[in-house]
Amino acid sequence: MQRRHDQIAAEAALDGIYVLRTNVTGDDLDTAGVVIGYKNLAHVERDFRIIKVDDLDLRPVHHRLEDRVKAHVLICMLACYLVWHLRQAWAPLTFTDEDPPAPADPVAPARRSAAAQAKASRQHDETGQPYRSFRGLLGHLATLTRNQVRFAGTRTTMPMLAQPTSTQREAFDLIGMPIPLALK
Repeated sequence: MQRRHDQIAAEAALDGIYVLRTNVTGDDLDTAGVVIGYKNLAHVERDFRIIKVDDLDLRPVHHRLEDRVKAHVLICMLACYLVWHLRQAWAPLTFTDEDPPAPADPVAPARRSAAAQAKASRQHDETGQPYRSFRGLLGHLATLTRNQVRFAGTRTTMPMLAQPTSTQREAFDLIGMPIPLALK
């Protein structure tokens, strides 16, 4: 059995080429708009992945009543919207590209901004704090604990917050909230 080099070359010439078909007319959406819309589906897929397994880890809840199913979906979408806002607000603390360059051609490969390349190469900000992934930042924030302290020889207890790191302080500053001693 021999390889068919002419067929292999013909197939290789089509690598990276894809066809998008839509029922939207050219008057409503140009070719670049179709490509951008298709590429933006990746954001929707990421959001559903966030809801199901990644950041939110919401497992299927088996509802039987229509109103409860709708309420569950609404809560999931609101949680996804919250995660989107947190990703935006905490972008300075993560490897997120805060100002991605807009390509002139929607088919051109995506590029990172100079600031994002600098983040990736340095791995730490100007103060020496490491950049993290979004999940890594959530994990770091989870180490901020509230403890019940009991004074020796008494039954009196008092809530005390662990000393927050500079990254934890900055994360709360970026969302405009004080670090809570307790959830109300």
